[in-house]
Amino acid sequence: MSSSLQGQFSLNGMHKTGDVVLGGLFEIHFFATYPERSFTSEPQQPTCHGFDVIGLKQAQTMVFAIDEINRNPNLLPNVTLGYSVYDNCNQLGIGFRAALSLTSGQEEQVILHEPCEGTPPVLGIVGDDSSTRSIAISTVLSLYRVPTVSHYSTCACLSDRQKFPSFFRTIPSDAFQVRAMIQMLKHFGWTWAGLLISDNDYGLHAARSFQSDLGPSGAGCLAYTETLPWTDNPAELRRIVNVIKKSKARVVIVFAHEGHMIDLMEEVVRQNVTGLQWMASEAWTALADLQTPHFMPYLGGTLGIAIRRGEIPGLRKFLLHLRPDLNHNSYGNNIVNQFWEHTFKCRFAPPPSGWVEAGGAICTGQEDLETVQTEFLETLDLRPEYNVYKAVYALAYALHELLQCEPGRGPFSGNSCGDLQRLEPWQLMHYLEKVNFTTSFGDEVSFDENGDVLPIYDIMNWQWLPDGGIKVQNVGEVKKSALKGEELTLHEDKIYWNFETKKPPHSVCSESCPPGTRRARKKGEPECCFDCILCSEGEVNNKTDSTECISCPEDFWSSPQRDLCVPKKIEFLSYHEPLGICLAATSLLGTFFCAVVLGIFFYYRQTPIVRANNSELSFQLLVSLKLCFLCSLLFIGRPRLWTCQLRHAAFGISFVLCVSCILVKTMVVLAVFKASKPGGGASLKWFGAVQQRGTVLVLTSVQAAICTAWLVSASPVPHKNTQYHNDKIVYECVVGSTIGFAVLLGYIGLLALLSFLLAFLARNLPDNFNEAKLITFSMLIFCAVWVAFVPAYISSPGKYADAVEVFAILASSFGLLMALFGPKCYIILLRPERNTKKAIMGRGTTNKN
Repeated sequence: MSSSLQGQFSLNGMHKTGDVVLGGLFEIHFFATYPERSFTSEPQQPTCHGFDVIGLKQAQTMVFAIDEINRNPNLLPNVTLGYSVYDNCNQLGIGFRAALSLTSGQEEQVILHEPCEGTPPVLGIVGDDSSTRSIAISTVLSLYRVPTVSHYSTCACLSDRQKFPSFFRTIPSDAFQVRAMIQMLKHFGWTWAGLLISDNDYGLHAARSFQSDLGPSGAGCLAYTETLPWTDNPAELRRIVNVIKKSKARVVIVFAHEGHMIDLMEEVVRQNVTGLQWMASEAWTALADLQTPHFMPYLGGTLGIAIRRGEIPGLRKFLLHLRPDLNHNSYGNNIVNQFWEHTFKCRFAPPPSGWVEAGGAICTGQEDLETVQTEFLETLDLRPEYNVYKAVYALAYALHELLQCEPGRGPFSGNSCGDLQRLEPWQLMHYLEKVNFTTSFGDEVSFDENGDVLPIYDIMNWQWLPDGGIKVQNVGEVKKSALKGEELTLHEDKIYWNFETKKPPHSVCSESCPPGTRRARKKGEPECCFDCILCSEGEVNNKTDSTECISCPEDFWSSPQRDLCVPKKIEFLSYHEPLGICLAATSLLGTFFCAVVLGIFFYYRQTPIVRANNSELSFQLLVSLKLCFLCSLLFIGRPRLWTCQLRHAAFGISFVLCVSCILVKTMVVLAVFKASKPGGGASLKWFGAVQQRGTVLVLTSVQAAICTAWLVSASPVPHKNTQYHNDKIVYECVVGSTIGFAVLLGYIGLLALLSFLLAFLARNLPDNFNEAKLITFSMLIFCAVWVAFVPAYISSPGKYADAVEVFAILASSFGLLMALFGPKCYIILLRPERNTKKAIMGRGTTNKN
């Protein structure tokens, strides 16, 4: 039984037999022309044209690497590698057919159940150089686990191991290229950039990567994303260039192929759009057609990602030995012959009709390549060729490891190993996943779990030299290593900037928000377009371009610039401020007056006016007033636990002692008046000195008991109050128990009210016994002060509450001192003639007359 081909597809190619054959797919022609459809049985073959010298150099690099491996006794000894290289003519259909031809062969007839004869199918393929073609080819070849190692397909989608399990590449994926560009944007602070892409897998996947990675990385936003047209479309190009002109973005990133860029730049030149910083993907970084005086005024300073440059010793010498095959000179089938004709502008015999008559030369095959200027011999800047070189060696090292397998210790079923006579592509793929070697140039080659090589790119800068020359300068690199991750290295001193400032451009949508502000995104615009909002009071931000402000700790507040938290101002009634100084001075002055009056009374203690109405009570009253003045000092200064506990207790006890003395004095006045009447003498025995002291002691003890109960149950404590002022901490003493404080004040008020009523009732008694008028007036002052104190105290915040209480203490104390002792001191010091018993006893009679 046999199977035969229904038709045969003619492909441009180069072949060499070997024990193991490796395939190759390269773009050796730019275009392919398909004939018109016909209904004949003859297959219609496309014609490839537009010779690509670089593509041939890449194919020859593969041939050179295989030849070098065959001459290496340490790599694949006793095994000869062959190759089968096809031209894809930059067409998906041709490349796809070529890949199928490599894996299945092109024998016209296959006899089943018999050993296959002819060129053995390949075990692995180097190529393709287009992401779109690689996607199509790998989708099918992955079903059979045929490994393909691409040197130029960069689409991130090819890293999907579920869809492309046998795809490998020696060029970094676009995902890494995008991240490399994002790192450059971040390095120069370019947060607002435009993106232009080609309308294919290469451009569309790059755009997706930018949109997904740019925001989370914090590098910026895309001002616009435009797709460049495939066909000649001047209107669309004008629209795209107008978008570029109107945008604030000064940085333009282009992920597109050569043809797109040339058409775009022609329109840029026509509209004279300057002042832009261009960033190039690896597809056009090294494009010589754009590196001309016509375009450099606009493209000078371009920063581009370039494939890693490598060195391949001996390659140029190998290329110089290339010679055409004079025995197979059919045009369209012999690639080297086509190259020869393209380079030397000649034709092999038989030439096309009219060629010789028109002055065309006949190729002899002896022409010297060194006599012509051709990119084919440029080996100082090998980039895609270096990737081809690494791809061939990766397959060779994988095959070497496969053949080094020891029987019984292999990785396949039953610990078996691969056999050179019956090798399967999937066996080679197993070892290719684990390959790890270092090239002679020093680059490590290995593949990760997605089939991607350890990525590394060179960063190139288009420089327009003062003499008019043009140079593409290496200014850095970006790479990923297992230990350090992704690293960007830039030599900024080598970069040429095509601006008057000779510095990097400024490309932002909104200027950075300084410390003390936060970013607020503008409605309907990307996150890079924002307003800067001043942080609220109590919040700070010490970073640039922060999106939020941070609240200060409880004891801190924001500075006026909102860039740091400063300790809150501490507020309390201090001895160092004018109010505290005045109150303290007044307190000491009152204490001094009390001491002076006490001294006067003590000096004149034997005089009638001092002895009248129990001089002992007068002395007690002066001491208690002195204590009242002094207790006000406890309300001044930083509140502490002991001062908080002592201030109200001292205030309460001192004033009760004072008012108790006044109350007893009033009662003594009434008792003396009653005793002066017939039959009233017995009343004085209840108001002797002992009883007076006892009454004062009992009344004061009640207040002491109230204070003790208050301090034990709910003692006043110092408290940091932040409710009055956000930017201040008010140190105050909280009363602890409002009931305790109210009882303390209420008891004082009760005694004062009782003294006032008794004194008021006794105000019209005879003058010679009467001290009630002075007591009435003093109690009126006292009650008025403390009645006014309550609402003032409640409505006063912080330290002013303490000031109100101190003022009330001082006012009432001065009122009592002046009202009760002022007239007596006046008589003692200024009217001594009235300080006699006769004068005091006669005052009432005189007044009545």
